[in-house]
Amino acid sequence: MARDKLKEKVAELPKAPGVYIFRGAQGEVLYVGKASSLRARVRSYFQAERNLPYKVRRLVREIADLEVIETASAAEALILEDALIKKHRPRFNVRLRDDKRYPYLKITKERFPRVQVVRRRGEDGARYFGPYTSSKSMRRVLKLAHKLFPIRTCNLDLDARRLDRPCLLYHIGRCSGPCAGLVSEEEYRRYVEGAALLFQGRVDEVIEALKEEMAQAAAEERFEHAAHLRDQVRALERIRERQVVALPEPVDLDAIGIAVEGERGYGMVLIVRGGRLIGREGFALKLPAETSPAEALEEFLDQYYTRATAFPQEVLLPEEIEDAEGLSLYLSGRRGGKVRVHVPRRGERRELVEMAQRNAQLSLKRAAAEELPEEEVLEELAEALGLSVRPWRIEAFDISNLKGQEATGSMVVFVGGCPRRDAYRRFRVRISGKPNDYAMMYEVLSRRLSHGLAELSDPAVAKGRFSDLPDLILVDGGKGQLSVALRALEEHGLTGIEVAALAKREELVYVPGRAEPIRLPRDSPALKLLQRIRDEAHRFAIEYHRRLRGRRALASLLDSVEGIGPKRRELLLRRFGSLEGLRQASLEELLSVPGLPRAVAERLYKALHV
Repeated sequence: MARDKLKEKVAELPKAPGVYIFRGAQGEVLYVGKASSLRARVRSYFQAERNLPYKVRRLVREIADLEVIETASAAEALILEDALIKKHRPRFNVRLRDDKRYPYLKITKERFPRVQVVRRRGEDGARYFGPYTSSKSMRRVLKLAHKLFPIRTCNLDLDARRLDRPCLLYHIGRCSGPCAGLVSEEEYRRYVEGAALLFQGRVDEVIEALKEEMAQAAAEERFEHAAHLRDQVRALERIRERQVVALPEPVDLDAIGIAVEGERGYGMVLIVRGGRLIGREGFALKLPAETSPAEALEEFLDQYYTRATAFPQEVLLPEEIEDAEGLSLYLSGRRGGKVRVHVPRRGERRELVEMAQRNAQLSLKRAAAEELPEEEVLEELAEALGLSVRPWRIEAFDISNLKGQEATGSMVVFVGGCPRRDAYRRFRVRISGKPNDYAMMYEVLSRRLSHGLAELSDPAVAKGRFSDLPDLILVDGGKGQLSVALRALEEHGLTGIEVAALAKREELVYVPGRAEPIRLPRDSPALKLLQRIRDEAHRFAIEYHRRLRGRRALASLLDSVEGIGPKRRELLLRRFGSLEGLRQASLEELLSVPGLPRAVAERLYKALHV
């Protein structure tokens, strides 16, 4: 479109709020923006170049066409802008890096709700809390919620059936037993509301509610329950003592910090609830060249608050933004009350903003230092497989057996594209009889997921062996193994975890929802990463399987030698470790084993060297 015609199109734009989209010569989306007045905002791009920032000058030179979408309000424009940025990923827009992997806590919309960890918010009537940029802090608050409030973790359909008796979690005080009708809907709803307040950081309100319940229990002479509530109150009071008092008044606010360096940026949100600093969330940003801190700040705010689930009374900024009024209207509508967006000039509020700025700068430097070269490979993998998250933690599983004998399963873990050998786990498969790889894989996956859920439900486990759940599960095989993995996840209520299967022969990748497998290029770094992880799982499974077979062969040989019973067999195993170790031993070394007579040692030596 000629420049004159483009300007004519700009002159005809409405004064209504909406979203504008700039496209390049090939129709590609260059930039998506929002405006309270489309005509005024878009016209500002087409003034004399000397009045425009460098980034805007570069953008304007590439604009070949534009389109606009009118909305009923500036708030709707903000939501649409965020959706279009996520869809088109324009190169002139600021974007949150890897925003899809930030998890939420979800309270389901059921008669007896559950708390789940999910990667995306849905329009399903459920309540969401987050996003959490630190899985550690999220896990901590989730464990505390399960300790204080006995909310169920199972995925039973309680409208369809009732059990005769509850599971073990009820008996250890981690569930109130709605499956067996042991708690009323009203009492259960109080537990859920308590957890919701905790997720919002409203510790004071949780304490007050528990104190009221404790007083009532004491008045009714339910002293054991009152003592339990007292312990919960004390635990929460210790948490409150660790929270920094940020302001003398009990106000809810977010203090924002922004740091920019070249094409990298970092947005920081310090979260103050009831006047106390309860936490922070930080987001790495991808920036177009020559992006100013003010531009990065405005676009970060738009994207953060369209994903957020809690909205404060005030948002404190380090500098002015162009559309502070539009952001205020949007936040006020989401909160159901006025939200002030402003730049504090002095006092405690200014100190909070300066703290947020320092945290943003430090986090930007740390992110630059810690960024792994595999990060781009993970992004490529997510794109190639159509994953909803960047698979930061990948767990791969494999089965090894010989005609069903000594069947073993392996779990290897890669974090950030690198192996985490301290997180590897082995499983002795318990299924007996004819070899059935599908059943074996299902058993191993079920045991891994069950352990993870149990640890997440137990506040006593600060860092369990299985409490970190994966972003992606990789299984060795094709459609059958993929179906097994999906069934295991569904039966454990963890359908939000991504799954893929890698078939050995042609290196095809199977993912849910696609009839045909994905064939990645042979030289693709994403495929090479999957192969490396799959091969490591296979090596780990084979290694364990061989060890068990060796022990079994050794035990069989020792049982065949007259004079060697369980005690002597244990001594020999402890001393020489394996069949190969025994074969390499001399007769003198065998005789040095305490309590092994010469006649028995000679018979064993002969059996080993037949």
